[in-house]
Amino acid sequence: MAATIETDVLVVGGGGAGLAAASEAALAGRAVILLEKNAETGGSTSWSVGSITATGTPHQRKAGIVDSTDAHFEDMAKHAGELAPRDNLKLRRILVDHTAEMIDWLMKLGVVFVGPEEEPPHRVARMHNVVPNSKSFAYHLTRHCQQLGVAIRLNTALDSLMLEGDRVVGAQVRTSDGTLQQIRARCGVVLASGDYSAAADLKASLANPDVALVDAINTTATGDGHRIAMQIGAKVVNGDIVRGPIMRFIAPTRPNLLQKLPPKKWIAQLIAASANYLPKCILRPFLMSFLTTAVSPSTDLYKQGGILINKLGQRFTDELTKPNRDMAKQPDRLGWIVFDQSVAEKFSAWPYFISTAPGVAYAYLADYRRNRPDIFLQADSIEGLAGSMGVDPSALSASVRQYNESERQERPAIVQGPFFALGPVKSYVVFTDGGLNVNEQLQVLHANGSVIPGLYAAGSAGQGGLLLEGHGHHLGWAFISGRLAGRHVATNPVVGRVS
Repeated sequence: MAATIETDVLVVGGGGAGLAAASEAALAGRAVILLEKNAETGGSTSWSVGSITATGTPHQRKAGIVDSTDAHFEDMAKHAGELAPRDNLKLRRILVDHTAEMIDWLMKLGVVFVGPEEEPPHRVARMHNVVPNSKSFAYHLTRHCQQLGVAIRLNTALDSLMLEGDRVVGAQVRTSDGTLQQIRARCGVVLASGDYSAAADLKASLANPDVALVDAINTTATGDGHRIAMQIGAKVVNGDIVRGPIMRFIAPTRPNLLQKLPPKKWIAQLIAASANYLPKCILRPFLMSFLTTAVSPSTDLYKQGGILINKLGQRFTDELTKPNRDMAKQPDRLGWIVFDQSVAEKFSAWPYFISTAPGVAYAYLADYRRNRPDIFLQADSIEGLAGSMGVDPSALSASVRQYNESERQERPAIVQGPFFALGPVKSYVVFTDGGLNVNEQLQVLHANGSVIPGLYAAGSAGQGGLLLEGHGHHLGWAFISGRLAGRHVATNPVVGRVS
């Protein structure tokens, strides 16, 4: 029989939402256990770019920006576009009303931001970027939880929820050695288990089979909380909204300069001060280490004459339609962007850039040559380029020839050497937007709309139909919903002790 442990609050997931929930429940005086199935906390929060969109912050005031939560609320609908009618307006209101408080809270814990930056269609600059990297969130929040006495159990995964009647009273969990334990949560359980971007079964059933086998950025985002909550009657809302397939260059085998920096406050403050006062020419190498790693290639590369080639040396798509979806169907779901000297010359200066972070900086071909030699290939001939790519020279030559002889509209032929390839580039699912249906207290709901007593959800697991288009809203919702879920579960009466 599995051993039984008691606590007041059990939080499942050690990303931004889970750490926020655990800290708030502990601040309320509750005994808290936090489970994280990986070897360290952070989850998808630590995989993120690190942007938070917020209103009424010290950064906005310093920049002289006049803003309001009502304006932010309205602009979120513009980001959602045609999906806007499906949004959960009550949760959107909660999000925009708490962003200033959230930023203040994170800053007090030691997180440092630069900005704000523009991101249309936001009417004013709202995008705040963490420095030195997104691991800063988990670093400071984990320390905060430890100081509050939260028991963090790593390498421990959710196995099932424990019920008494219709009330969730805890969970059965599995440790790294396969041992089962029962954790009884006298106040309740908070699911902060992330999304299901790496769960083939959930992507197929909730979204569509085309994305089921597409790799996730975070390979451990397997939708455990979604799946187990559905087993007891919970419902997923907006499960078909998937950010992907989207093409990104494969990650470097070694961390870049910014990723190597420890997220200590004094280092972050030094970087923030440098961002405000140092010339761009000095800051640029730091910015490029991020821009050539974490973001997608510009579609202008295809419009100006780049073509996509798979590992068989074949051009497999019309690059101007939906190449991301076609890439997901290729061998190993990867390929290269191939172009010639005329394109290379264009992408050496504005307005033609390889990648960008809106309002921050632009990366050109020379930046990729310098920062990503692992994905930058150049040769005097197409056959030589094929050798660098590891593809069949005759197949690549035939593909380029067929492109040159095809109806290319305004796109130039690939004829002027030297020739270039960037890649591999691969299709990924960045995140899924389907979340368990929750009310304004973050309580998980049955399919019929009634509350599942004792069960809460936050972050991607508790997205509840909220649309989070644009940069910075997913992280904002993680911290805000996590804090609120932690407060709400902590107010529940303590029930039933194990004798």
